[in-house]
Amino acid sequence: MNFFADIAIIGGGASGLAAAITAKRISPSSEVYIFEALDRVGKKLITTGNGRCNLTNRNLSADRFHGESVEFAMKVMGEDGNKTIEEFFSSVGVPFVFEENKGFPSSLQASSVVDCLRFECDRLGVKTICNCKIDDIKFSKDFKLFSQSGIITAKTVIACTGLYSGGERLGSDGSFYRILKSNGFKTVKITPSIVQVKTQTDYVKQLKGIKTLASATLLRNDQPVKSEFGEVLFCDYGLSGPAIMNISRGAFRQDLKHEIALDLFPDTEKEELCKILISRAQNLSYRKTEDFFTGMLNKRLGQVVMKYIGLKLSDSVSIIDQKTANNLADALKCFKFKVTGNTGFVNSQVSAGGISTDEFNPDSLMSKKYPGFFACGELLDIDGDCGGFNLAWAWTSGMVAARSAAEFAEVKK
Repeated sequence: MNFFADIAIIGGGASGLAAAITAKRISPSSEVYIFEALDRVGKKLITTGNGRCNLTNRNLSADRFHGESVEFAMKVMGEDGNKTIEEFFSSVGVPFVFEENKGFPSSLQASSVVDCLRFECDRLGVKTICNCKIDDIKFSKDFKLFSQSGIITAKTVIACTGLYSGGERLGSDGSFYRILKSNGFKTVKITPSIVQVKTQTDYVKQLKGIKTLASATLLRNDQPVKSEFGEVLFCDYGLSGPAIMNISRGAFRQDLKHEIALDLFPDTEKEELCKILISRAQNLSYRKTEDFFTGMLNKRLGQVVMKYIGLKLSDSVSIIDQKTANNLADALKCFKFKVTGNTGFVNSQVSAGGISTDEFNPDSLMSKKYPGFFACGELLDIDGDCGGFNLAWAWTSGMVAARSAAEFAEVKK
């Protein structure tokens, strides 16, 4: 079967659904198609925010986004990015609730977000073709998209395919990225981001399953790269939790020595902590060192810290003198783990890198080489921190591309 589309949208994820609705609202007479490789749209979206769908963040500042040109993302999202997002979702029946700065649907159900987006697509007359993977594209006056379902001829094309995060089960195999790369589009190295970190396992295995609040700092050749305060989860392979995942990006962009340092008492200066430990040792001199931190720190974590500085758990607390207290304070303020890898794209929330933003106009997201071809979302070299930033980029970039594509399609009629 062959198709003709005024606007062909490749990918029915977050940016694709936002693009389809926006384009059809602006140009109701245009034939707007979504071509989705999986058996239904929004499959990856359903998994976001632990099933609650963190739609945006009130703090859409430049320091929460990454890529070779963060300014590009800021220009696309504009000063009213959140207002635009909230108005869009209100129009499809999804009011927001906020937890700190994180915006969620009032239903706290990602599935209901997908349903509302689908309902609006159906109401507007957007045509959705599932199980239709685009295998190639021919750039010409009218674009040709090739799939096993047939050939699609389109006046304009919006690529919303994403990259590799989530893996093939969520439709993220990077195939369209490779197609664009083979057609001469400039690319930026792709690595997993917002992902669990593998480390040397000497200590983490002993701490498997323990969660603690800490300030986590990524070190590159012993120099701090990024810090984040939050929950840290110890796993048999390494470290996880929001604080770790938010600093993970920097560990895999350069082939250099990386470590993660945990500050288990970020609100206490080392000197003050040392005094606390000396006082504690005097008060609890009757205990064994295995129980020194009991009541102050997770018991097992405290025991591992003791081992970390070379103490035996069978020693008496009375052996803790000024020097030992100083070593303990050092360990509590800088508990280091050598980074050895990550758990892969399938476990990552987003892919860093992608098609270079140099290839596109930030005002329209239209290709500089191929008029009528647009790209948005994760496919481009823009990614954000954990906390709704990546979905905010997906919605806003999808809407910007759609507005321009709709205008372009109208001109070609």
